[in-house]
Amino acid sequence: MKPMGAIPRDFDDLALAIPDATPAFVYHTSIVADRIARFRAAFPGIDLHYAVKANPFGALLEALAPLVDGFDAASIGEAGRVSMYGKPVSFAGPGKTNGELAMAIGSGITINLESEGEADRALAFAGQIGETPRLAVRVNPEFELRGSGMRMGGRASPFGVDADRVPALVKRLIVAGADWQGFHVFAGSQALDAQAIIDSQAHTIDLVARLSDEAGAAPPLVNLGGGFGIPYFPGEAPVDVEAIGAALVPRLASFPDTRFAIELGRWLVGEAGVYFTRVVDRKVSRGETFLVCDGGLNHQLAATGNLGTVVRRNYPLAVVTAASGAPAETVTVVGPLCTPLDRLADQVELPVAQPGDVIAVFMAGAYGLTASPWEFLGHARPAELLVGAIA
Repeated sequence: MKPMGAIPRDFDDLALAIPDATPAFVYHTSIVADRIARFRAAFPGIDLHYAVKANPFGALLEALAPLVDGFDAASIGEAGRVSMYGKPVSFAGPGKTNGELAMAIGSGITINLESEGEADRALAFAGQIGETPRLAVRVNPEFELRGSGMRMGGRASPFGVDADRVPALVKRLIVAGADWQGFHVFAGSQALDAQAIIDSQAHTIDLVARLSDEAGAAPPLVNLGGGFGIPYFPGEAPVDVEAIGAALVPRLASFPDTRFAIELGRWLVGEAGVYFTRVVDRKVSRGETFLVCDGGLNHQLAATGNLGTVVRRNYPLAVVTAASGAPAETVTVVGPLCTPLDRLADQVELPVAQPGDVIAVFMAGAYGLTASPWEFLGHARPAELLVGAIA
């Protein structure tokens, strides 16, 4: 038997909104609202931006729009999904095409520049269409977020402009007449160590102060990135956001002319989502019991350990239709795909399940469906549902 992560405390009683048909994702807005309330209490005066890439489900974006201060998009397609909500939208990511730059400039979207070449093209297109471009500079910092699941700084990178070249670029943008929006500094993601995030933010603030002095201009906005993780696996604990806020907020008083934002996705919505899949077949092969389900890797790639995980570990899951007091057994939960990679849980202890039972995979609110190859092998796209409370 192998361990699995802990079911989020919001679902301790397992009173879930189980969909009639599976496979399906269900997102609980009450949990998202709770996370936003915690952020507001811990980070007074700091803007909250939602990272659309975490979960771009339309109904979820509509529910988030009145609760956040802006949206951060990683493509022009994501930007288009949130442009109608009247909140500031920024567009980051390498490889922006000429057409995407032109669309962003014409729509008043802030472009987070990833290189000097991208800046040249943006300024040229703005001149051609007679628009003042809203341009920020994404900084590739000299440091990384220690212990993060995905490190975005401290090395050669396709993301952002190396810090030592940023002041010259800012000066050029200002001289060219661009509406310079400030800096975007993203050092890493999926960190659970509050002190590591505090240290990274301290380095970011020092870096911003130095770049501002060298550029001779105070940034209107500094996006500090995010990095707040959620505990997927055994032994992991939630990040202490209150401690992070207590360390960060006082330091920002020395920047009276600059607004600060934190960009969050996974921490806001990850624990709010549950993926439901139904057992289609139960089989025993060479002494190992398999529960074969109607969904798997094609919908929940991350849970199968195939989205950047070095060592495969089990997400939390449960047989939500099991009778109270049902005996437990060790099983492997797999999906319907013709690949051994399609394994939602490996040798975990669950109540005995039969065909027709429903299994819930937790931590499914971020990097779920749109981060998975849902068209692979031609199975149907799963439903996505938004519910207002845990019921």
